[in-house]
Amino acid sequence: MGITVDVYPRIVLSAFLLFYFFTLLPLNALFTLRSSLFTFHFSFPFPMRYSFIIPVYNRPDEVDELLDSLTRLSVKDFEVIVVEDGSAVTCSDVCAKYADSLDLHYYDKPNSGPGQSRNYGVERAKGEYVLILDSDVVVPEGYLKAVDDELDANPADAFGGPDCAHPSFTDTQKAISYSMTSFFTTGGIRGGKKKLDKFYPRSFNMGVRRDVYARLEGFSKMRFGEDIDFSIRIFKAGCRCRLFPEAWVWHKRRTDFRKFFRQVYNSGIARINLYKKYPESLKLVHLLPMVFTVGVMSMLLLCLVLLAVAPSWAWLPLVPLALYCLLIFIDSSCVNHSIKIGFLSIASAYIQLMGYGFGFIESWWKRCVCGKSEFSAFEKTFYK
Repeated sequence: MGITVDVYPRIVLSAFLLFYFFTLLPLNALFTLRSSLFTFHFSFPFPMRYSFIIPVYNRPDEVDELLDSLTRLSVKDFEVIVVEDGSAVTCSDVCAKYADSLDLHYYDKPNSGPGQSRNYGVERAKGEYVLILDSDVVVPEGYLKAVDDELDANPADAFGGPDCAHPSFTDTQKAISYSMTSFFTTGGIRGGKKKLDKFYPRSFNMGVRRDVYARLEGFSKMRFGEDIDFSIRIFKAGCRCRLFPEAWVWHKRRTDFRKFFRQVYNSGIARINLYKKYPESLKLVHLLPMVFTVGVMSMLLLCLVLLAVAPSWAWLPLVPLALYCLLIFIDSSCVNHSIKIGFLSIASAYIQLMGYGFGFIESWWKRCVCGKSEFSAFEKTFYK
């Protein structure tokens, strides 16, 4: 017996229903699940947004202040990685104190310098961005909120923020902070809004996408100037890098003028070391401390010569120096609301410019004239 015509629609309908329920429906569910999993992975590839990386060397008290400030941040999406760089006086007890209030990871390793210690910490980080801080900074409550706002408004691969002096700092620390941030001493290149050169993030307050950090292999083995070296490589790689003016920190820097001189002297040496690696990195603004130093020494020498041959004119070469002192005194006194800090800022400005200048000149002579290899100064006494 043949199949009647009215049976064909039923057979076709049954076949379609079987194909739909046992083939199309499961495949549709599978692709939907796969798509949702991919979307979730793409949107949330990191356990948290930020990883703070803090290298430390014999500074448990400073780490205590920094960790305490991190507990007060309004944004909580972060972890903290403290890397003890072969310290004789460790901060393990300090870190243990914050184990319940912070997602904190403490590592103790042999001494290798701050750059390599930062790399060690980043290798163990989980955040999308790594935030590099020096152990002698304190962050305000809105620090991460400012970083969030900047990244949400205009994403960046790397960034940095300025620094300032906390009201609790000593007058000497405030004077040093002024000399390191004022337009009249550094040209504003360390984070000010007025600049003679483009902004390069510094390691006391620096953020980098973790994948960019890994691609560029982090900090080099330079002992001084390693943060500028890294920033130069960030720009050369075509990464988006800029200043976040509201993501500032309180930065203690050096506590006395002797330590400050050693720091800036090595900064001058580092500038020539960087020039030897990246000749295009040396700009006019980097020569100004050297020019200032040569100018001061020349005017003092001229003053001595005039004392011998024309004593009545011996004061003349000191006029430019006196005018610069007056400029620093007035500006610092107004900025810090203190005449005492204004006077101290005269000393810190001359130390900052001439310490850098002497280091620059020594490094230029040894490296560019005598052909010696990379070096630094005060290696055994830098932290004393």
